[in-house]
Amino acid sequence: MSAVAGLALATGAVTAAGPWDGGQRKAERDLAAAPARPGGARHADGERAPGAAPPVLAPVHSGGKRSADGLAEALEPLLKDSALGSDHAAAVVDATTGERLYGVGQSDAYTPASTIKLATAAATLSAVGPERRIETTVVAAGGDGVVLVGGGDPTLTPAGLGDLADATARALKARGTTGKVKLAYDVSRYSGPVLHTMGLNDNIAPVSPLMVNEGRLDDSDRGPADRTAEPAADAARKFAELLRDKGVDVDGEPGEGRAEGKAARLASVASPPVSALVERMLTNSDNDIAEALARQTALASGKPASFEGAAQAVTERLGALGLPMSAVHIADGSGLDRADRASAEFLALVLARAAEPGRPALRPVLTGLPVAGFSGTLRDRYPRDAAGRALVRAKTGTLTGVNTLAGTVVTPGGRLLAFAFLASGTTDADAAQKALDRAASALAGSAPPGS
Repeated sequence: MSAVAGLALATGAVTAAGPWDGGQRKAERDLAAAPARPGGARHADGERAPGAAPPVLAPVHSGGKRSADGLAEALEPLLKDSALGSDHAAAVVDATTGERLYGVGQSDAYTPASTIKLATAAATLSAVGPERRIETTVVAAGGDGVVLVGGGDPTLTPAGLGDLADATARALKARGTTGKVKLAYDVSRYSGPVLHTMGLNDNIAPVSPLMVNEGRLDDSDRGPADRTAEPAADAARKFAELLRDKGVDVDGEPGEGRAEGKAARLASVASPPVSALVERMLTNSDNDIAEALARQTALASGKPASFEGAAQAVTERLGALGLPMSAVHIADGSGLDRADRASAEFLALVLARAAEPGRPALRPVLTGLPVAGFSGTLRDRYPRDAAGRALVRAKTGTLTGVNTLAGTVVTPGGRLLAFAFLASGTTDADAAQKALDRAASALAGSAPPGS
């Protein structure tokens, strides 16, 4: 297997926060050794030679600043591609200095689709920090009751729920509980509607602080899948079964309840750190994690953990980062809502902020980006001989009539550029994606204009 190079984020930047091992992100190492599988929302399966992983990115070094004139010459013919629809915008900035190198319609508001997850990631990391973990707990209730309390971790696995049941059974035994136990579940951490505006569908479950495996009804961990309409109730019923397997006599079916403020904690399990959740969200364009992280931002900001409260909290955190907000409207955390608005300049500067040496907490915004031809939603977008393969790292965005791409590239001179391309009125998603990929490749100097 060919070696996978680590990514240096910017000249003089602080080492990235996140799950790194010998300069290589563990998720990428594991992915390189794993069979190909689809990621994100409805991307075609691709092929990769068995046992072979492509190189990722060359290291960044000083010097070699690419001129604005050169970028314009490379990009403008590509951005005129009719596949990009009736309207488009672009912004390119030097990620080291924040200097704008190219822009067309860069300050205008567009529907960003899933590239808004970059904003969600930056806001959450700013609000709660990269090391925070989200807990699912069990607390004692009156008499011999227990309450399963959802903390907002959509990635809780059946195995994790089993660990929680095992620890709860041990705690009950230590307390001398031998009779029937009444089980309730608490979802009060969130408020407001549980369904996204697009309703129950295979791209997102009802948004609940208590769910197992994102409410999926199969054994998948990414991409579209049938979802339960009752993620919390299903999780509680499964927890009851696991408790019974551990010898706990659970009385009847669990019902919704509320944990008392000073209830004794019996057991808990925790999510991976927020840094890892951000990386997983961005790599796979995970809508459930995105909405959960937006609500964690709301809770950390003292706002209701609802769609509305999360949108307000994310907006405030982004403004505090000094980002241009005049064209920005946050409606959800995932980008599924067509009411979301963002400018190309805003998205490019989110990425530039994440590369700043003084903001190491934001680094997972960059380390979570899919790598062209290698991981996540870009795995199948760059065939083995495609220009830009392994050189482009970017978040994808796709809705009907909307195609977007925002990420980073390393120039031949070794400088890190942040870019955002937003297109509206597209009629052929595949052709639009290829046009965006050619534009991103051109930034890296790996594709001549018009190729």
